[in-house]
Amino acid sequence: MNPPVFATLGCRLNAYETEAMKELSAAAGVENAVVVNTCAVTAEAVRKAKQEIRRLSRAHPGATIIVTGCAAQTEPETFAAMPEVARVIGNTEKMQASTWANLRAPDLIGDTEKIRVDDIMSVKETAGHLIDGFGRHRAYVQVQNGCDHRCTFCIIPFGRGNSRSVPAGVVIEQIKRLVGRGFNEVVLTGVDLTSWGADLPGTPRLGDLVMRILRLVPDLPRLRISSIDSIEADDNLMLAVATESRLMPHLHLSLQAGDDMILKRMKRRHLRDDAIRFCEEARRLRPDMVFGADIIAGFPTETEAMFENSLKLVEDCGLTFLHVFPFSPRNGTPAARMPQVRGPAIKDRAARLRAAGQARLAGHLQAQQGRRHLILTEGPRMGRTEQFTEVAFSADQPEGTILTAAITGQNGTQLLA
Repeated sequence: MNPPVFATLGCRLNAYETEAMKELSAAAGVENAVVVNTCAVTAEAVRKAKQEIRRLSRAHPGATIIVTGCAAQTEPETFAAMPEVARVIGNTEKMQASTWANLRAPDLIGDTEKIRVDDIMSVKETAGHLIDGFGRHRAYVQVQNGCDHRCTFCIIPFGRGNSRSVPAGVVIEQIKRLVGRGFNEVVLTGVDLTSWGADLPGTPRLGDLVMRILRLVPDLPRLRISSIDSIEADDNLMLAVATESRLMPHLHLSLQAGDDMILKRMKRRHLRDDAIRFCEEARRLRPDMVFGADIIAGFPTETEAMFENSLKLVEDCGLTFLHVFPFSPRNGTPAARMPQVRGPAIKDRAARLRAAGQARLAGHLQAQQGRRHLILTEGPRMGRTEQFTEVAFSADQPEGTILTAAITGQNGTQLLA
């Protein structure tokens, strides 16, 4: 048997769904196929997807190339036109067992159309796909999909659809099973995580889900939440930050910019001072809290003074882990029709943001020396602290365990223990 080869581009949710597709394709008996799970977040992401498809086609001659993910959802004809591609499958279809049953190898059976992509906006529910995590250390549980917001730079709602929540009972049963299998950390993941519950009876909030998980799964050592929109953080989420030691002191924030005019042109729902206040409050409630953040460099109409406000936000919010995105116009979004910043300026601003992020990370690493941390081991020589800081061990450790270690130094990107 020649099982499918999978390639994942983009976000952690895509990685989660790739694991689910592996199980679905195995159950259906799919063979001799290459599945590319694409990202559509920028025009550059689409270009890289095409490049990866061509590379994989050369590396696996004779294999059936199947393209799915957000870029396949938003522009299926683009990928269907590629001679390497046999099938284009939408984001809803990729999670359906019937899709994989119709893609059994060695031959694609049935005289079906090359494109199978339905209207993502008509999807009203998200199934709680259960997988057993990645490796033996950390498991990811999808609790939400889609997004109801329409930021001017973002195509993702058209790739993922409107926001849909997985019911709390389903989430908790998944986490109980994962803990029973020995996982010491679970990460809640979604497209717009803080919108969880808005479509469920009683409109619960993300904080309600977090508190319920921690109460009903007492054997779960560590719970982590992925990227959130800070303006949507509810009272129970902040209560969990303040009182629940099993909720990890690391939040990745969807900030995008630090200038109020640019935030308005992005159609974000927060202003600069909102972001600063949130970080100050979270750190007051949990002094060891660290923040990551997404920031876009060179959004249309951004002047040097506007950019300086984003640059200063790194210090004003006390950000530690920075994800910098040089703006690239995405067809189909309002931002693509706005006056664009010149490429060299975008490149320069992105480099300055990354330098600021590296300086903040260096300061964080330096401050940990001599401290003791609880570290989840992800490999014999690597693990992560509760704050998600990477640690390199000087000797082999058992994988998937939580151990206490003294930090002896740092190498610029990792702590040493």
